Amino acid sequence: MSAFLALVRTDLRLYFSNRRALLITVAAPILIAAFFGAMMGGSPGSRPARVPLAVVDLDQSALTRRIVASMRADQSFDLRDLALPGALEQVRAGKIRGAVVFPKGFGERAPRAMSGPGDKPVIEIHVDPSQAIALALVKGLLAQHVVREVSKVAFGEGGNGFEMPFTTRQEEVTSGEAPYNGYAHSFAGMGVQFILFSGIDLGVGVLLMRRMGLWKRLRAAPVSRRLLLGSRIASGAAIAFLLMMGIYAAGIAIFHVRVEGSWPGFLLIVAAFAILTSSFGLLIASLGRTPEATRGLAILATLLLVMLGGAWVPSFVFPQWVQSATLFVPTRWAVDGLEAMTWRGLGFAAALPAVAAMLTFSVAFGAIAVACFRWEE
Repeated sequence: MSAFLALVRTDLRLYFSNRRALLITVAAPILIAAFFGAMMGGSPGSRPARVPLAVVDLDQSALTRRIVASMRADQSFDLRDLALPGALEQVRAGKIRGAVVFPKGFGERAPRAMSGPGDKPVIEIHVDPSQAIALALVKGLLAQHVVREVSKVAFGEGGNGFEMPFTTRQEEVTSGEAPYNGYAHSFAGMGVQFILFSGIDLGVGVLLMRRMGLWKRLRAAPVSRRLLLGSRIASGAAIAFLLMMGIYAAGIAIFHVRVEGSWPGFLLIVAAFAILTSSFGLLIASLGRTPEATRGLAILATLLLVMLGGAWVPSFVFPQWVQSATLFVPTRWAVDGLEAMTWRGLGFAAALPAVAAMLTFSVAFGAIAVACFRWEE
């Protein structure tokens, strides 16, 4: 046991002695998680960005001026009055999401089209093709503003115009008391990704040790193969655990990420993922031949794991068959487990399936690594 602890202490001391590399390892996921978190809504209470939109009123009637005024008062739009050539140029350059063009004669034809058959005026929407989501928002809100103002003209100025026959009330469904924090998902995803990258470093480090003959020298000592490999798994898991806790400490202190669920469950998930990372690194070392070739293949495999695991975007946006397939991807369990313990606010029992799945993958990776490990170059 003393030899095992000595090997683990040596690995930890060597890893944490490189402070510059350590700083980059911790800072990179925090910075990228901050970016993705801001894209997903940011902290509770932050308002979504307004959609920059041009409006071109070729009609200049009282009706179109009222519609434009109604749109301008809508907090969803950042409305800009532009001539048609300038509006199209800004859409083409990506400076605005689209341009709404009211045709000549709209103010005269639209009320008649609402009260009876006849030619309907065409409102052109010139849109950036990369903004499909923004287009759906613009079309829906535009219809609301146009129908309300046109109905006032069609059925009398004294009326209030057509309104939606219902209102909606949005309530966030979480088990915790705090509202959803967009940074919670990004810190789970980026933490998983960059901790797995540290597992690659562990595996490549083992290959470098083998190339330099260090494994031969260690085997000359009275220690078994299992002890040597076990010490690498233990030290790698300890490093991964401390790195993940450092990443989440920044998320909690700076971006208000909260563990709304079970703290013991959260720590257990981080520990299980740390063991998974370490066994993954050892698997890389056992299957790889040279450090150079192994690093490239390992990075590709890691990127596929984090992509399918929902680390970049939530897994619910995947097609249904992909969502089912990712249940066989260990990173899916890690991300879902961390989210369950943070913003979802679930209890300790919700952590157990994720922990069991990650430990099962860890045992499989470790068994393959021990069986396939080559002690000599």
